[in-house]
Parts: sequence; structure tokens; C-alpha cells
Amino acid sequence: MPDRRDRRRMQRLGAYAVVVRDGAVLLTRLSSRVSRAEVWTLPGGGVDHGEDPRDAVVREVREETGLDVTVGATARVHTGRRPDARWNGRRVDVHSVRLVYDGHVPVDAPAPRVVEVGGTTADARWWPVADVAAGRVPVTPLVSEVLATHRPFRMQRTAAYALVVRGGPDDGAVLLTRVSSSGFHTGLWTLPGGGVEHGEAPAAAAAREVREETGLEVEVGRVLHVGDESIRGVAPNGRDEEFHAIQLVLVATVAPGSVDAEPVAEVGGTSDAVAWIPLAAVADGSVPVHPLVAAALAAAPDRP
Repeated sequence: MPDRRDRRRMQRLGAYAVVVRDGAVLLTRLSSRVSRAEVWTLPGGGVDHGEDPRDAVVREVREETGLDVTVGATARVHTGRRPDARWNGRRVDVHSVRLVYDGHVPVDAPAPRVVEVGGTTADARWWPVADVAAGRVPVTPLVSEVLATHRPFRMQRTAAYALVVRGGPDDGAVLLTRVSSSGFHTGLWTLPGGGVEHGEAPAAAAAREVREETGLEVEVGRVLHVGDESIRGVAPNGRDEEFHAIQLVLVATVAPGSVDAEPVAEVGGTSDAVAWIPLAAVADGSVPVHPLVAAALAAAPDRP
């Protein structure tokens, strides 16, 4: 029997993506060319000569799952050695260097399917992370290592909202927008507003967001309420996130030029409808609203 020290030594650079969504992880099953037993691993593969690793993982995920993945700018490095591996019918000593990127796919992405023909991948699917952790899915050591340290993407955003109320105590209404399927809290009505851009004053951000989401011009006044919200879930772009929102609510009034104008909803954004909602409908719960609406109205005792 040949001495292991005489075996050909190989070093391989691979790029992989860990894609987690709704408690499931995207995995691919190794074909019989690679493993006789059923084994699942992360989508990815070898980096070609001269290829950027981020381009390589996008290419590999598309070939192995049919999905278009977006990956982060940085990767974690995992290494492993198989001194008794089989490669093209020979026994070789393989040292693998694996770059693992956090990735996400669109929320409306189709079910995964293998695109490449005759390759190293036999199947692709979403597996519950709990089943993988419990050992109910046969996986490579790389999968276990990555999931043990994987954390959702952390994002913190400061947003400015406008509380715009018209009418008196008996016929008062508040200007609200409805959250579309592109945002968290789909279907709830909330205050018009959104993220404060870098270098932008919160008052200017609130006025801009009202204009974009309702078509109305408003005059923004003082800060009325400061709230915050933490959300763990799938972001509109498909990324698994821990999202922390800091919410600034400012008092606003409709500008003279928009007093007689009807609000018009934005197209293709995080809101899909806009309306003057009667305060009575907010109070009795007949219109489902985000908690921020009630908090803002409660902080404005001078309002009807």
C-alpha cells in the first residue's frame, strides 16, 4: 500500500453562501460523484483561476440552486484537511480553504432546483435549521460549523414620521399609509415617514417621506414622540435581519398649497395606499394600525 506521504497533495479554494430565511437554511446534496451516502452542504464551490470569490459564490449558487444570491462584502474562513480523499479515481491529500459569505435571495424567489448537469450537486432545498441542528439531516462538518456561529444581519435605522391630523373633535382624521408587501407589518396602517438619510435633518426627512408616500406637502414642527422597535425576520430584500428602528414622530400640518389636494399613494414602495383615517376608527380598532400611531396620538393631547 502506498505511503500517505507519497500521495499527491492538493489545495483548493472554495466560496460558499450561508442563506437563512424563516428558520430554514438553503442546502445542496452532494451527488454520487462526490459521496455515496446522502450528504448535504452549503451551496458553493471552487474559485476559478482569476475569479473573484464573491463572483464565484454567486455563480455556484445559481448553478446549484437556480437562485440569484446577494452576498456580503466579507467572509469567514474555514479550513479542513482530508488526507485520504478520492479525486478522479486517485487517493489524494486535500487541504480545503473555504470562504463563507452571508447571503440572501429575493423573498419571491422560486423553489430551488439544480441547474448544472452532471456536476457535484444532486438536489437543492430549504431545510429547517432545527432539523439540521438536531442531526436529522446528514450534513458536512462545514454546515455545522457555520450554523453554530451564524447570526442574522443587524441593522439599525433612524426614521422620521409625521403626525398630520385634520378636523375637530367629532370629525377628526389622521393621515396614514398602508404598509405594502415590501415592508414589515404588511397590511397595517401607519404614519407616513421613513429612514433619515445621511446628513439629512429629521424634519426634512419627514417632509420628504410624506411627499413621496402621499403626494402632499407638509410643514413640519416639533418632535412629539420618540419610540423604537426591534424586529427579527425576513427583510424586504430577503435577508434574515435583526432590525432595530428608532422612530421620531414630528407634528406636521398640510401646507397651504396641498390643503385641497387628495393624497396619492406611491408606486412600488413600502406603502401601497394612503387615506385620511377617522380618529374614531383608530380608537375602536376597526382599522388595523401600527402601535406607533396610537403612541403618537396619545402624545398629542392638544389633538382632537
